[in-house]
Amino acid sequence: MSRPNGHINGSVPAGSRPQPSAPSVATFGQFAQFSPEQVHRFVEQLEVPFDPSVIEWRVTNTSKSSGRLRGQVIPYADQRAYTDRLNALFTPAGWTRKYTVHTSAYFQQGDDQKSTAKVFVTCDLTIFGLGSHSATGEDFVHGANACTAAEAQAFKRSCSCFGLGRYLYHFTGIWVDLDERKRPKTKPTLTGWATPEGWKEGQRPGKEPGPNKTVSTLVSNDEPWRELIRQVEAMAQPLGKGLYRGLLKSVARAWNPADVKDRNVLEGLLAQMQTAERGLSRLETAYLHTGAEPLAEILHSLSLRDMDQVSSLEQLEKIVLALEARTKNRSHGK
Repeated sequence: MSRPNGHINGSVPAGSRPQPSAPSVATFGQFAQFSPEQVHRFVEQLEVPFDPSVIEWRVTNTSKSSGRLRGQVIPYADQRAYTDRLNALFTPAGWTRKYTVHTSAYFQQGDDQKSTAKVFVTCDLTIFGLGSHSATGEDFVHGANACTAAEAQAFKRSCSCFGLGRYLYHFTGIWVDLDERKRPKTKPTLTGWATPEGWKEGQRPGKEPGPNKTVSTLVSNDEPWRELIRQVEAMAQPLGKGLYRGLLKSVARAWNPADVKDRNVLEGLLAQMQTAERGLSRLETAYLHTGAEPLAEILHSLSLRDMDQVSSLEQLEKIVLALEARTKNRSHGK
């Protein structure tokens, strides 16, 4: 899976740099002063979506159904698209950024009992005349480009405080076919408010015309609804009745996947069920080291008779972490 600052569909094409019409800037640097009307127009220009040609697609979850590799993807833009927009509006002299890097080590639970660390990068972004915002990005230090990924994440998050790229947070992901390298076989096409044209026409997320319109409808080549329902239904056996029904009720407020009429909700439900499946796998690994008695004690402390009564990700997480802690104590002879 590509990192947030990587490319799934190749490089940004030449000539795709956005060219919004900016209000005139009389002075630059720390002395820049804008009237309230100018500030309002700048913010409006910052909020306009990127041109679809610079949008990339990042895989966040994967699954395999009927021999087909599937992935949940969300759109993002390379940080160069952000700097291009800032340069077009304010010129390179009209804004600046400063990075602060920290690392933090912690103990990783599990069989290998290894220590690992994360790199944290804070970006302080200043647009002269508008103000400053800061945000933090992070990544594991063992990543090949950990600092670069954390830096890009921090920069883009600080940009979103000014409205730049914020519209991308409205996407929760859609499911598409992946190739053998876990890349989307086809690049989804954005429409509606996710384009500069639609945005300037007044379209906004959550205000699409017609019934049951969701962010996923902004992608023109989404996969069939029925297949998504089958993927959710296939999770019933690995999760068990309690957890499967519990997630259906809490996430989708439904008894059957076919009753869910919002595709976005259905995709979010599948993602949570896949997270639960990974949690159960961790629980099984820890159980092989501790046996039944510690698990029974943990369930009793949570007022649960057995695993069939577990109905939420929060309960499952508490059980997994507690049992993994017992595994750690046993390995240390406690």
